[in-house]
Amino acid sequence: MIRYLANSAFLISICFTPAWSGETIVGYVKTTTPEAVLLTAQSPHIAKVGDPVVLGTTIKTNANGSIGISLKDDTLLSFGPDTDFEITEFVYQPEADQLKLSMKLLKGTLQYISGIIAKLKPEAVSLNTPTGIIGVRGTRFVVKVAD
Repeated sequence: MIRYLANSAFLISICFTPAWSGETIVGYVKTTTPEAVLLTAQSPHIAKVGDPVVLGTTIKTNANGSIGISLKDDTLLSFGPDTDFEITEFVYQPEADQLKLSMKLLKGTLQYISGIIAKLKPEAVSLNTPTGIIGVRGTRFVVKVAD
């Protein structure tokens, strides 16, 4: 009987293990419209409030889309219509002085509000765009990358 219960618990844990388990969760979706999509290694899906954002996820919005994300270090990212964005590096271990946030904005709009990484180590935050790199030295900015 005990072996049966242990096997059942194991099978249940496998069946209900989220697709992102084992991947680095960097934040969570806080606001969204149905026109925002998270593209992960598993598959694209319409973003929902509470969805985890894993490292390497591409965030896309269409002409009517918007999405807001809160990272684990309290960085706030808000995206407007026709946006294509990716978090390429995220290291948040302040106790070991290991801090890094690298992002790519290929097109669209982004409002950025600094979290703990930028406050403790501003040189560890960067945003790449098709025409340049933005180094974060302040606490808030808005950027637009046109087609």
